[in-house]
Amino acid sequence: MRIAFFSTQSYDRQFFNRFNTLHEIVYLDAPLNAQTAALAAGTAAVCVFVNDKLQADTLEMLNLHGIRLIALRCAGYNNIDLESAQKLGITIVRVPAYSPHAVAEHAVALIMTLNRKTHKAYNRIREGNFSLEKLDGFDLYGKTVGVIGTGRIGESFAKIMLGFGCRVLAFDIIPHKDLQARGVEYMSLINLLSESKVISLHCPLNDQTHHLINAETLSVMQRGAMLINTSRGGLINTADVIEALKKGHLGYLGIDVYEQEENLFFYDRSGELIDDDDILRLISFPNVLLTSHQGFFTEEALIQIAITTLGNITDFEAGKPLENVVSG
Repeated sequence: MRIAFFSTQSYDRQFFNRFNTLHEIVYLDAPLNAQTAALAAGTAAVCVFVNDKLQADTLEMLNLHGIRLIALRCAGYNNIDLESAQKLGITIVRVPAYSPHAVAEHAVALIMTLNRKTHKAYNRIREGNFSLEKLDGFDLYGKTVGVIGTGRIGESFAKIMLGFGCRVLAFDIIPHKDLQARGVEYMSLINLLSESKVISLHCPLNDQTHHLINAETLSVMQRGAMLINTSRGGLINTADVIEALKKGHLGYLGIDVYEQEENLFFYDRSGELIDDDDILRLISFPNVLLTSHQGFFTEEALIQIAITTLGNITDFEAGKPLENVVSG
């Protein structure tokens, strides 16, 4: 099958070329949207990533070019109009789990860096400054950590926090029995927010979770709490978080995702003016740590993404049952 890969980076080419033996891949740097959909002409499928926009107009363009399959090389699918895709008869497949450990471990890295300020210490030492002033942190041992969403990534994160000796609270529609057996306490969202020193988001983005963190929920948090988001940027109302940081109510913020990231993340913007007041404001806070959607970025995850995505495409072409199909 001939496939148009959108939003590709060098590592996409490296890992997909390593495992591809059956398909013809056309690598495109451009993101997929209504303006770029014509680039898929002459292919039977498209492969997309988290910041490609597949709304109704884009899907209609793809349909005109004969695209019958959209292969996501990620787990989330909030960037696709599922109802429109279903009406057009376009099949969608995804990679439901590539390495939950990779994202969970990155969330822990954000916590440890924010807490112990290792990024600041590194820069100081390189400049010959060996002072410990303002590098103090807190023991994670014995602290209360809240996990919002206990799917595979949230489960992995909760287990790591238990290993640190934390009291772990969780909020999810369906409690995870194994986590409960390990001592994780499930409770309401409001109680979790009010009792936790550290709160980590691991839930999908949908109509119910959009701006889950907002002025109201932030006000419930302990003063000085730490908020971590390695899931989807839209879970957080950025303006409200900035206000909570300015007032000193939110003590720390670590994010690997950002609501307007599609124009920034995965690109080198170092020689350009960044036209995004919110992210410039976030970068200015000393107690905020941003990374550029790299939580998934391990060799193990990239291998699994390539293998699963190619397998999904092969099964579709062969008319086999699709294990990883996304339904509306």
